[in-house]
Amino acid sequence: MKLNIKKYMLALGIAVTLLPGCNDDFMERYPLDEITDESFWKSETDLKMMLNSLYPLYIIGHKSGWADSDTYPFGVTGSPLMYADVYSDNCVRTGSEFSSLAGELVVPTGAGESTGWYWWNLRKVNFFLTHYDKAELSQKKKNAYAGEAYFFKAWEYYKKVLYFGDVPWLTRDLNVDSEELYAPCTPRAEVMDSVLMCINRAIEWLPAKADQEVDRLNKDQANFLKARICLFEGTYRKYHKELNLDGTKFLQECVTACKELLGKYSLYTDNSGESYWKMFTAYDFSNNKEVILGRTYIENEFGHAFQRYYDQNNSNRQSMGATRGFIDEYLCIDGRPIYVGGSEGNYEENPNFEGYGMWRELENRDPRLTQTICRPGEHVTIYEGGIVSLDENGINYPKINYNTNGSTVTGYRVIKHWMGDMEEQDRTTNGIQAAIEFRYGELLLMYAEAKYELEGTLSQADVDMTINALRERAGFDFVKYPTSKLVVGQEPADPRLDKIYAEKLDYPVSPLLREIRRERRVELAMENHRYEDLMRWKAGKLLTVPLRGMRMTDEMLELYSGKYEQKDPSKPGAERFSATKATVDKDIFLDEDGFIICYPKSPYKYTIKGTLPWEDYCYLWPIPREEITMNPQLEQNPGWEEAENDK
Repeated sequence: MKLNIKKYMLALGIAVTLLPGCNDDFMERYPLDEITDESFWKSETDLKMMLNSLYPLYIIGHKSGWADSDTYPFGVTGSPLMYADVYSDNCVRTGSEFSSLAGELVVPTGAGESTGWYWWNLRKVNFFLTHYDKAELSQKKKNAYAGEAYFFKAWEYYKKVLYFGDVPWLTRDLNVDSEELYAPCTPRAEVMDSVLMCINRAIEWLPAKADQEVDRLNKDQANFLKARICLFEGTYRKYHKELNLDGTKFLQECVTACKELLGKYSLYTDNSGESYWKMFTAYDFSNNKEVILGRTYIENEFGHAFQRYYDQNNSNRQSMGATRGFIDEYLCIDGRPIYVGGSEGNYEENPNFEGYGMWRELENRDPRLTQTICRPGEHVTIYEGGIVSLDENGINYPKINYNTNGSTVTGYRVIKHWMGDMEEQDRTTNGIQAAIEFRYGELLLMYAEAKYELEGTLSQADVDMTINALRERAGFDFVKYPTSKLVVGQEPADPRLDKIYAEKLDYPVSPLLREIRRERRVELAMENHRYEDLMRWKAGKLLTVPLRGMRMTDEMLELYSGKYEQKDPSKPGAERFSATKATVDKDIFLDEDGFIICYPKSPYKYTIKGTLPWEDYCYLWPIPREEITMNPQLEQNPGWEEAENDK
């Protein structure tokens, strides 16, 4: 289901003040206390008006306008769906790494959006829940609107718990003299039980999909959010044993929520061989049965600048490149990894793996790889002057230095979400590319993971319905390569990844769980999931795997020698190419194996040759110092004060 943000805002005549991304939206410009008189809460329009300001706070999509403001707490500029993976091990950005990933985050002085410790969104939700029952409507109708508020409250608190663990559970909108301002945090277990209550109430009260009002929430979307919340909490409790909390109930509830949606939706395919890529390059989702919740825009009325930023890999904003560690996770076309035996330094290579350099590692791999990462000569790399044509433009090889706008940093240029549409780019801030928030592919992965975490295994039928269905949609040929189909008990060996897991995690990862997690990383890349996954799996130390880019073979060094910075106009288009000079030990730095080192000269002392630090206290974020000063009953999350004293 799509949500047409502009439509439901315009209907109330307050579109300007409710635009997403505005700092002065309706609820900010008009203090809550000023609209509490009895006359306001009478009509259905009153309830809608209050709720409409919440939608763009949670269903962010590609944001709106220039989207220059950061999406916090990560501090990512632009579309969070696309760029949030720079706050993980999937991608790196130009310039320096985030200070918080580099071990330099300190306890902030004051609260605010940038710290994650902000509560005005929740105040809006609670304000509605305090007053909605005054409306002169049927109880069923009032409850349906309250279901929307409970949906957003569950979403808000699940994210707060991700960042902070224990947080204050607030049941009403607060004023300066509210006693709750001086109460201690509510224990995580109580908060998450309350979150479960909220999302269950949303499921109970929201209308079925067939009965929903256009552009408002329904039961299916609430069940999806419930599955996401419960998988998060169930796995977090399982792997963070220091909490001494049992995650079984949440995993069971995840499975239950998933079952409500299984078979009601289907994976998108258009038989083009590029269904995966095309799914993210649509203007609407009217013919897409995979999308459960999406955000759409209206031409010349309400849009974004996502493709404008993305042109030549976001050349004027936050540029990024995929990491080699992420690329290496993709299977070969036979369903086996790039290394099938041996040990580090003496790995046995998959015969389908063509090695590194000149983008050979992209060949004969999971079809999603080249629908996520761009080969030179395809899509964005040949987008020039409003024309996508290899014959006319030739090849622009990716820039691979650390600080230049438009550089991929690593040599692996991301293609997912890129439309290559001149008309969309020329819309500037009125772009109308739609954004997917909830999709059936993620639901299948949640179901598979929750079933495994509950039972320790999956039936072959479950694997076929989930992981194998995703692989088939991606383009794996099960007939030609029978091993590309995942078979329980016959999972492929992966000595490279198994070694990483053994070194970085404090618990064993079975071959089947390894494949479940691999599938999730590959399928959901650049959709703002990786950081949360690492946190709930207690896998933060995976961030300490050295961040690397492409291998600079002799061929690559020749290409970036400076001889080919300009195209030769006398040659046919396909034979013309340019590659911006990249000098070793000046523009780029290489490790002992010839791979590009990411962040080689970090301004942060704990980042060493592209290797980020990690301390387990970083699983939770610090509470701002002034909040604890004003409310002595608040306790700082463990480890932060000690770490700051050490610095």
